[in-house]
Amino acid sequence: QVQLVESGGGSVQAGVSLRLSCAASGYTWNSKCVAWFRQTPGKEREGIAAIYTSLIHTFYHPSVKGRFTISQDNAENTMVLQMDALKPEDTAVYYCAAMSRIPRFPNDCNYALNGHGDGVFEYDYWGQGTQVTVSS
Repeated sequence: QVQLVESGGGSVQAGVSLRLSCAASGYTWNSKCVAWFRQTPGKEREGIAAIYTSLIHTFYHPSVKGRFTISQDNAENTMVLQMDALKPEDTAVYYCAAMSRIPRFPNDCNYALNGHGDGVFEYDYWGQGTQVTVSS
């Protein structure tokens, strides 16, 4: 059984950094798409960063590109989201997600992140979420 567990959320002031971790159990990490999404009340879930684990291709939503960095620690089966220069609009519940299928190519990670997946190559394992609150 695959389990994803996020940690590292909290309440911070604008401009500082936070580091989110996602620990995976029961999941084969190699050659997979893993990603971070976020959601605020009343809004649709938004894909913000993804990584294709074999070739370490990364993809970012324009709103976080240059401020957030997604990375992996294969030895620990952990994915990290380093969030720098946080803004109040980054306030959300953050979820890590993983794709059960091996992607055909790295862009499958990005298509699914942006809601343009084909219904087959999608993120289908999800964590419980961790709250990030950024105050001005």
